[in-house]
Formats: sequence, structure tokens, C-alpha cells
Amino acid sequence: MKIYLESLGCSRNQVDSEIMLGRLVAAGHQIITDPAQADAIIVNTCGFISTASQEAVDVILEMAEFKTTGSCRRLVVTGCLVQRYKDDPDLLDSLPEVDAFLGTAACDHIVKAVENTDKVPFTLFPEPDARQVDTPVQARELLNEKIAYIKVSEGCSRHCTYCIIPTLRGRQRSRPIELICREASALLDKGVKEIILTAENTTDYGLDLAGPAFHTVLEKTSKKMAQKDPSAWLRFLYTHPRTLDERVIEAVQRHANICSYYDVPIQHAHDEVLKRMGRPYTGQDLIRLFSDIRRLDPDAALRTTIIVGFPGETDQQFKDLLAFIQEVEFDFLGVFTYSDSQDLPAHKLSGHIPEDVAELRHDTIMAAQAKISEKRNARHVGRVYPVLVEENPEDGVYIGRTPFQAPEVDGVTFIYSDGLDTGSLVQVKITDAFEYDIAGEQDIGK
Repeated sequence: MKIYLESLGCSRNQVDSEIMLGRLVAAGHQIITDPAQADAIIVNTCGFISTASQEAVDVILEMAEFKTTGSCRRLVVTGCLVQRYKDDPDLLDSLPEVDAFLGTAACDHIVKAVENTDKVPFTLFPEPDARQVDTPVQARELLNEKIAYIKVSEGCSRHCTYCIIPTLRGRQRSRPIELICREASALLDKGVKEIILTAENTTDYGLDLAGPAFHTVLEKTSKKMAQKDPSAWLRFLYTHPRTLDERVIEAVQRHANICSYYDVPIQHAHDEVLKRMGRPYTGQDLIRLFSDIRRLDPDAALRTTIIVGFPGETDQQFKDLLAFIQEVEFDFLGVFTYSDSQDLPAHKLSGHIPEDVAELRHDTIMAAQAKISEKRNARHVGRVYPVLVEENPEDGVYIGRTPFQAPEVDGVTFIYSDGLDTGSLVQVKITDAFEYDIAGEQDIGK
């Protein structure tokens, strides 16, 4: 059977998609890249915020068209969106085009969902906590030949009032370090050049165990990678300000193959808003954290994510957030407007912000950050960096990323050169800086 899979949302979803594809290949199915030719189509959804949910529904309906215009006989929907609405009595009726619904803990059943021939929709929603994280490494069919994500844990045990993830993914369960290292080794054997550690909160690793903390994961994974391929990079995303400590920063400093890149979603910087969000730190805690990172790792790139328009956010609290961002000067920053839903604790809070006000605050932050990003990028001009070459859109132009640029969320590096191979690492001297991207030429002397 020919299978096409559309993976939406975050890096954790991508890992699940690759695991499902691996199981399908092991069962004798063929993975293809054209949905019009597929016998079965899988949509792995995100349902974290309203825009992601709407995107997922749009893609499901788009894929359903291939039941008429293409070869599709089975449409399977998996992931967070269906997990979120699994108890909705209208789920099946609202998407009659779908032949199977699988929850977030049902990846292992993808072959059965695809091969099932019953006319009644196949539905399976195991409790998220039931998903095993200590099983041997599974074969994966990579969606990107040179970049791969590894989950260090599954789920989240925190209680942020704007977030539905603990309900969708269960409590935090940390994976054994030996499995993480074994998976990294297997991915390098496939030719992967950048491994990215991911979780709901990577630096929360081990809080559910009596064993090691996240810095140990970094140390051991870095050493395993250096033995296998000294040129491969190790990156980590989605840290938590409460558990990103000096041990993590020092581990980055000790190992040349770990990217000096700190993704720290803070959500806000005003103490009262943070308290309503259920975030266990203050604005001053954040100032100290980012000061410590830049003191211990002067070349570090800082990325964060914030939410504007959270219930009760006053004009002054927003101005304080803006001032905080201008003080810290993040290299990269993403902004979301608060996405409300009745199944969120924050829904019950007073002072919901009008949509137009929230959007104006979003645009104000992004305009300020554009100036900051351009200023931060300017410091790279004249310096030489290793760049992972990813695309060759036209003759003489390549697109890649430095260690301080994460895939999909940050800017890129344009390389003006000839004869480069995609997937290779080259030394590039930066000649130009823009709001989000930088550009340069291959440094032949390196």
C-alpha cells in the first residue's frame, strides 16, 4: 500500500510521525511524497492553539479530496487535535471523511488503523500516561535526511493555565539516557548531521526520576556523538527557566559539538501575569538567568516565546514586557496571542483581552524585535561560522544554518558560492546582516 503522511505542529509530532512511518515500512508499505498517488493518507495533527486546530481541520479536508480526485481509500487522523476532542460526541459526524482516529498514545497501532477495512471508523484513545518511554529504540523513517529530533521525555507535569498539553500528552515521563544515546548513534549512522533534543520542557528531564538531570543527558549524548561523528551538532529546545541552570550552561561550554543556543520560552515577564499563567518565576529571575547565560557563554544565542493578550494583561503590564524584551535583546523571539478555549483554566480568569488589542500588542512586539534581531545579526558580519547547507534554490546561491539558527523557527544563512553539496558543513564568512537572516561567502581558507 502506498502511504502519504502530513505532519503538522511541533518537533515532538515529527518524531511520532517518523515512528509511525517506520512501523508502516516494516509492515511492507511504501512511503510516497504525492498524496494524489496514495492509497492511504495520514494527518498527524496539532491542537495546542486555535490557529493550529484550524490548520489541522483545513489539511484534513484538503486530504479528504483525494478520496475523490486521487487513489486514497483510507484517511487516518492522529495526534493532539483528535486527542483533545476525543470525548466530543460530534467528532465522527463532524469529519465523516475520516476512516480512523488515533490519540497521542496510539502511534503503535498505525498499521492496524491503515489496514483496517471496517466501514465503521476505527477509533483508539489510550490514556496518554500509558505510552511507554523505556522501550527499545524504534526504527524511524526520517522526514529530513540531515536533521533529526530525539525526545528526552514525554508529557508534562506542570500546570500552566494557558496550556492543554498535560491533558493531551500525560504527565512527564523521562526516557532512560542509554536509549537517548543509542537513538543518537543510530541516527548518525543514517547520515544525520544535526540532532535536536526535544520535550515539553527538556531541562525538566529527571524531575520524575531519582536519577540524573538534563546536564547529564547533554554530557553523555555529546560524547556518544563525538565518538561516532565529530562534525555532527547537538542542539536542545524548549528549556524551562526554572530548571535551566549553570550545570547545563557549563555542559554546553565544555563540548564543542553542542550548539550555544538557548531556547527559553518565558511566556511573559511581568510578575502578576506570570502568576496568573502558573509560571513559577519572576521577571527578576529571568533577568538573572539571561545575564548568567551571557556571562558564562558570551557567544550564546537566546531565543524565547511569549504570549500577549493573556486575560487580565493591562496596558502597563504589556509596556513592562516590551521594556524587558528591549533590555534583554533576544536574538530570536516568537509571539503568540492568547488562544482561549473552555477546557483551559485560564478561560475562567477575568479580564479577557479584545482580539484587536491582542493583535496590536503582537505587532508592536514583532516590530521592536525586528530592530533587535537586525542589531544582533550585525555582530556576525566579518566572522566565520560553520554552516549546514540545506537548499540550493538557484545557481550560485545556497541556504543553510549556523549553530545559532534552529530549523524552521529562526532565520537562515544565504551562501553565495558554487559546487556545494546539500547536507555538507562549510565554513562561511558573513558579509551581510538583515532583520532575520544573514549572508556570506564560503571561506576557502578554512
